[in-house]
Amino acid sequence: MAMTPRKINLFSFVKLPSAWWCGVRLKYMDGGKAVVTVTHRWINQNPFKSMYWAVQGMAAELSTGAMVTNQIRESGRKISMLVANNTANFSKKATGKITFTCEDGHLIGNALKETISTGEGQTIWMKSVGTNKDGVVVSTFNFEWTVKLKA
Repeated sequence: MAMTPRKINLFSFVKLPSAWWCGVRLKYMDGGKAVVTVTHRWINQNPFKSMYWAVQGMAAELSTGAMVTNQIRESGRKISMLVANNTANFSKKATGKITFTCEDGHLIGNALKETISTGEGQTIWMKSVGTNKDGVVVSTFNFEWTVKLKA
């Protein structure tokens, strides 16, 4: 059964309720790209009347992690995944609708093949860029995902 944005959003309602209530939603995903949106509202703002950094982080992480999860599922193997590291840069106040886009899905396949063939854990750095409705970059997140074959 294919993973769709609707199924992943339902999953977030059940397993990631803070992301759901803050408005984090997967809008599009294919093998190479994922798009997640979140709109600045009272529930996800900081005292400076912009989106709290952790809400941006949840949206950015979902844009990378949804593709990792999907490709693991498609491999048919039992593989664990975990964020080992991340960095973030905030360049503009996040207000209105923010769209996080990750186009690094092409990196996942090689790491999965390598961990399956060697049994050794692999890492992948994936970038997600958040832009406002005018296309201005408000934040950039980098996530180091680790994947490892389960015993």
